[in-house]
This record gives sequence, C-alpha cells and structure tokens, in this order.
Amino acid sequence: MDSTFQITDVRLLDRPHDGHKGTFGRVLVVAGSRGMSGAAVLCSSAALRGGAGLVTAAVPRSIQAEVAIGQPCATTIPLADDESGQVSANCSNDLGALVTGHDVIAAGPGLGTSSGACKLIRDIVCHAESPLVLDADALNVCAQASLLNGIQKADLVVTPHPGEFSRLTGLSIADIAADPTTAACNFATTFGGIVALKGHRTVVTDGKRVYRNETGNSGMATGGSGDVLTGVIAALIAQGIPAFEAAVAGTCLHGIAGDISAERLSEEAMIASDLVDSLGAAWRVLRSGQTGSSK
Repeated sequence: MDSTFQITDVRLLDRPHDGHKGTFGRVLVVAGSRGMSGAAVLCSSAALRGGAGLVTAAVPRSIQAEVAIGQPCATTIPLADDESGQVSANCSNDLGALVTGHDVIAAGPGLGTSSGACKLIRDIVCHAESPLVLDADALNVCAQASLLNGIQKADLVVTPHPGEFSRLTGLSIADIAADPTTAACNFATTFGGIVALKGHRTVVTDGKRVYRNETGNSGMATGGSGDVLTGVIAALIAQGIPAFEAAVAGTCLHGIAGDISAERLSEEAMIASDLVDSLGAAWRVLRSGQTGSSK
C-alpha cells in the first residue's frame, strides 16, 4: 500500500556562505486571537529557529503588540478584528497583498473559528498560490466547510491531532488509533496533499510514501507543541525542501527537540517553548544523522 520513507531519505539543504535573508525563505504565519497570542509567538519563533530568513506574523490588531514583544525577530501585520479579538471578515479584503511575497503560509494556530476566521481560511485555501501548512483552527474551519474536498494541492500540508483528524474525515478517534497509517494514507490520497497525523509515532504521508516518526516523548503532550511543529515545517518548505520531505524532517526535528528538552528538564516539566529553545541542538543532531530517540 505504501513505500516506507526514512529520515535519511531527506536531502537537507546546505546554507550557502553568501546567503542573505531572502535566500532562506519568507514565512507568513496567520495565527492568534485574543487570549491566544502565544500560539502566534510559538509558531513564528519555531519558523525562525527552523532556519527561515524572514518571518511575518499576521495577527488580529488587538494582539499585534503582544506578538511583536513575544518574538521581536519576526515582523507583524495587523489584521482587522472583531469585538471578540478574532479576525473579522474585512481582513480578507487585503488577501492578495497579505500573501504576496511569501514562500509559504502557515495558518491556524490560535486563530479561532469566527466567521471572519472561516472566511480568511477559505480564501487562503482556495486562492493562495504559495505552499500551505494548516494546523489547529485552520483544520477545524476546513472540516466545518469541507474545504479539502476536491482540493488537489500537492504542496498543502495538514498537521492534525486525532481529534482534528476525526473532524476532517468523519472517522472515530478509536478507528484512527486502530490504524493511523491507513487512515492518513487514504485521506492524503483523497485531497492530494500531505498529512502529518500527530501522535505517539506521528505518521507523515502523501498517500504513496509513508514516514513513521521515532523521535519524541510524552513530555511533548503540552499546549503549543503543535504550533511549534507547524512553524518548523513551514520554515523547511520556505528554504526549498519539497513539502513532503519538509514534513518528514520537521516532524523528526520537532521530536529530537522534545527528546533534548526531556533530557534537560524531564518530560513532566517540559513546555512548548522548551522545544523552540532546543531546536538549535536538534539541528546538530539531525545534521549528524543521529536521529534516534533518547528514550
């Protein structure tokens, strides 16, 4: 049914000595809402630590200052928002200008599912020409509106946890847990993109090739961990790694960062920002080929 893919099959790109910010890619992060500014900060921070040259966070106007302070190395764009602090429908009016000039768009963490967020995600999925990495509320919106039905975008990566995947597919969480590989492969084949089905051993597939991640630990079961994964995968795509390989390498790198954090802090004490802090050491491990879990 599938061709097993290994992390050693990924060709990591060399960073040219004469490279500049543009050489290493531009990531647009569309994320956050009132009370969820941390999601935008974590995703943007992970994209920067993932190696992207430039990261821009498009966030509701009411949290722009919080995000800018939380990650000053990213630029920010204010989006029109509503009284709840989620993006309003008006923000889609500037979609063309918003998505132009970026190599990849990462959307969904902490965005909410307001009518404005639904319209924005619908417009991005249907009209954006850049590769997409969708997570969290972007997936919930896609599930509500069946946005991925009939969409054939090979450079679209979705990163659901089992609950989000259940909403996307209609499968029960028990059925997903019983055979996550088949469930992920079938869905990837249906919408023509890439699935990173998160779990104890995350499955990454494009419907033909399958990678089963062996890094990571239970300390990563903490709020914001998925936001970090989204940012890392987006950064790798921005640098020119094909979307499937970027999802594989990003998942492995994310897990290595988790293992390094657990060794340093314990699984119990880990939080999502520790994964961001450990990405530098994780890059060294990945580059060296030492990709096994520390457990």
